[in-house]
Amino acid sequence: MKIRFYNARILTMLDGENILTGEVHTDGNSITYVGDATDKAGEDAKAAAFDREIDCGGNLLMPGFKNAHTHSGMTFLRSSADDLPLDEWLNTQVFPYEAKLTADDIYKLTRLAILEYLSGGTTAVMEMYLTPESIAKAANEMGFRMVQVGGVNNFSQSVELIEKYYNTLNGVSDLTSFAIGIHAEYTCSRELIGEIAALAAKYRAPVYAHISETAKEVEEFRGRYGMSPVAFLASEGLFDYGGAGYHLVHTDAEDIRILKERGIGVVTNPGSNTKLASGIAPISDYLEAGLTIAIGTDGPASNNCLDMFREMFLTTGLAKLRENSACAVPAFDVLTMATRGGAQIMGLPETDAIAPGKKADIILLDLMQPNMQPLQNIPRNIVYSGSKSNVLMTMVGGSILYERRENIDDSFHVGESASEIFRAAQEVRDRILG
Repeated sequence: MKIRFYNARILTMLDGENILTGEVHTDGNSITYVGDATDKAGEDAKAAAFDREIDCGGNLLMPGFKNAHTHSGMTFLRSSADDLPLDEWLNTQVFPYEAKLTADDIYKLTRLAILEYLSGGTTAVMEMYLTPESIAKAANEMGFRMVQVGGVNNFSQSVELIEKYYNTLNGVSDLTSFAIGIHAEYTCSRELIGEIAALAAKYRAPVYAHISETAKEVEEFRGRYGMSPVAFLASEGLFDYGGAGYHLVHTDAEDIRILKERGIGVVTNPGSNTKLASGIAPISDYLEAGLTIAIGTDGPASNNCLDMFREMFLTTGLAKLRENSACAVPAFDVLTMATRGGAQIMGLPETDAIAPGKKADIILLDLMQPNMQPLQNIPRNIVYSGSKSNVLMTMVGGSILYERRENIDDSFHVGESASEIFRAAQEVRDRILG
């Protein structure tokens, strides 16, 4: 399908804070033109025989947000497992109920999360959950982009299963892929970590893991091994081919040196870390060190929403509090984390910007709302005052999957009505939680 967006402001994320005025053309899953609405653009538009032409009304086109860490199937625990510290939350409110889930349950719960991602301008997520095959099915059927990560631990999945997923879920679809990962050091034996490191070496592949999320986790780890989780996992060869750590709240200068040396990215999850009182990540230090940083929501049981606008504000707001400096972590750096940083860490460089040849993963933001006026600095408006209510459209791979309409069922184009997806998820919740 060929689509022409015209009369648009365009934030390409290639040129700093510069805003273009003009057109974006897509053909299939790719962007074919970005530029002024010149006579040549008009001639090309007529020759192209577009299937659809969309007047953006002066609103903003930009790359979609990349949610670089989430557990979509945990939608069934939203507003159920709340107000507890992380270890108690996991062991009393999460693990026991997750054990009751089937692959079909997770398929239905993931579909609900995808609706939320789309309505909030997220075009790709990095997913870690229990049944990768049914999750990939949900994403592919709905046309959504998803990178899955193995979450092997002492209690579920296995090295053999991770290798199977790696070989069977990659190369099947343009939309979905699978990466090697562990849940966390504290849920994995040293032997298991070594086996995953060997698997990563076999495929020369990056590895992803929850790391240094709480002060208690780091303190207990130092008691076991006499070093930090970052230092230990690196010494075991887990990150010989790069990867990223989720959270990385409690780190020191030596950890940051190792992250930089090994090319390990940082995925910060400020909403979840705030709600679980895990702490504030040293984002200013990571920026100063030149690390690649992305933003994730974490799962809907610990956040509880899948809202990248809120995460962007918390990323900069909490950093300012931590550093006692209003200058810390400027807005455009945060917007870069939420788009280009996420694309880099997720292995999706073809989705990081609006430019010819890039994937057509695009969102349209409504600037004609009170929270976006006056149009003084649009990137800052997005980070400091933007919200999901500003999302007019979300396109993934050249297909418009969400267009804001008065009726919720008219807003999504994912092969099934939103109402039916809501109903199926509610049935799972009622059966599992009673």
